[in-house]
Amino acid sequence: MGALHILIAEANPHLRSLLGWHLQQAEFIVSLTSSLQQAQDVFSQQQPEAVIIDSDLPDGHGLDLCRWLQRQPSTLVLMLSAQETEADIVTGLKAGADDYMTKPFGMQEFMARIEALTRRTQVTLPSQLRFGDLKIDLVQRQVHYTQELVDLTPQEFSLLYVLVQANGAALSRAELLQRAWPENIDNPRTVDTHILSLRKKIESAPQRPQLIQTVRNVGYRLNMQALQSPTLVGDRGNFSPPKINTQASSSLKPSERNNTAFRHRIGNKNVSSIGHGSKIPHA
Repeated sequence: MGALHILIAEANPHLRSLLGWHLQQAEFIVSLTSSLQQAQDVFSQQQPEAVIIDSDLPDGHGLDLCRWLQRQPSTLVLMLSAQETEADIVTGLKAGADDYMTKPFGMQEFMARIEALTRRTQVTLPSQLRFGDLKIDLVQRQVHYTQELVDLTPQEFSLLYVLVQANGAALSRAELLQRAWPENIDNPRTVDTHILSLRKKIESAPQRPQLIQTVRNVGYRLNMQALQSPTLVGDRGNFSPPKINTQASSSLKPSERNNTAFRHRIGNKNVSSIGHGSKIPHA
């Protein structure tokens, strides 16, 4: 599959995280949003090549977002919905969706549809992402903040990348752990150590962080607004571009999948976030 930027607009937080994880493992750039307005804001800022839309968003219908996207630069759209009648599907496709999936669905089918969808475009992933004063070079695995090179370890690069993709949303330690280092680290408290190290490198006052914020009883979030204001960075050492393991989930061994599996409760069902055969229940 091509490495494209995909925006997910999904109200169910567990399903949103699950879809995002699988797309990340397939080496897509992923932005996660939970509402129509947030999806519009992120789309306007980042211009992703594809959008996955939940039909039932808390502040509007997914069809409204689909019609709005029709007025934007060419974008691929996959609609997800619990509505499965022929009339519902036809309405979604006429609203501008390129494909329509009914819930529940399996991850293997979801990824196959994404692969088919992205074959329709020849657009490739940009080599750099910019978020205000933060620049991430995806080819060199380098980060610049306020035009200064930041010396990050591979783990720190991966963690910062996941925080950026969340676009300001708070992520739990378990979510950060699973998405940043799904195969290598088992202790969620390891996240705290790397967060502390990141703060020392990009915050002007690490003891009073403005960029990487702690969300009580949740985890951490990246303050996207703060990226618009210049901030002094800490001392730098010699930089060696980190090498991040971006192995797709399809190439993991069964034993590795078992070791890295984590479970989410969606409704009244437990769903493994690793198995491609898992069924996604109605949101």
